[in-house]
Amino acid sequence: MKCRKCGRSAAFNMRQHKLALCETHYPEWFVAQTERVIQKYRMFGPDERVLVAVSGGKDSLALWNVLLGLGYQADGLYIDLGIDDGVGYSATSRDKVERFAAQRPEANFTVVDLEAEYGETLPELARRVRRGRGKPCSVCGLVKRHVMNRVTRDGGYDVLATGHNLDDEVAVLFGNVLHWQMSYIARQAPVLPASGDGLARKVKPFCRLYERETAAYTLMTGIDYIYDECPYAVGATSLRHKAVLSHMEEDSPGTKLQFYLGFLRARKAGFFNEQAEDVELHPCSNCGQPTSAPGLCAFCRLWERRAPRQ
Repeated sequence: MKCRKCGRSAAFNMRQHKLALCETHYPEWFVAQTERVIQKYRMFGPDERVLVAVSGGKDSLALWNVLLGLGYQADGLYIDLGIDDGVGYSATSRDKVERFAAQRPEANFTVVDLEAEYGETLPELARRVRRGRGKPCSVCGLVKRHVMNRVTRDGGYDVLATGHNLDDEVAVLFGNVLHWQMSYIARQAPVLPASGDGLARKVKPFCRLYERETAAYTLMTGIDYIYDECPYAVGATSLRHKAVLSHMEEDSPGTKLQFYLGFLRARKAGFFNEQAEDVELHPCSNCGQPTSAPGLCAFCRLWERRAPRQ
């Protein structure tokens, strides 16, 4: 198989696009596709400051690399959750972020260490508030959303960018459609606008790129990332949804992309707008971030009953 652009041996074949490219032209295509999505959905402009949530994984590091290469004012944010599964998952992922930044003089990043700032690691926090019931994923999501919004706001950034790819987006959409979670469906979009109540604008520049496309980009550009999934992700429903969708994609290339683009067309046509809930928000009495609950927000309530360490 030959590269569509230069005729040399192709390094990567994209059946859904009927396109094969070499190691030189594939990264160029990947960057161009990202820029196209940023412009199509008006995610941010060249004069705006972007905060990239980086985990040490392929998607977030690839996104940071692309934005820096395109000349955007993109800084990183790493949240150290203190996950030590016997091999030091958080320590390894943090090391990948630090090594990435050290190789790029223009790459600035902030680290929020959960234990150092709040006194507990994520596993400790989850065991306390959930009393040992199930995985800490819901607590983790709450913590990360709060910290990302806080750093975006306090750091004076215009937008928060995450590395969610097409596989992530269709898995979430598939799960929400299965259960007809209409309020969640109505809020899913490439761009979540900023709110005057203090919620940062959130964007997903990789929303139309397959996970395997991101993996190929990191391989061809030499980005070193953590290969392991979060140890708490094992058995997650979203992974089962991804497996089902990948099986469908194998039989019919382009299924995931058409499912997502069809949803976006329906959303633009107003099919789900009426399902969006108009929730009144006000500042948390402790941290000042917007919340619909009276008094303290959900994040601050996590720490309200913490016993002091001996």
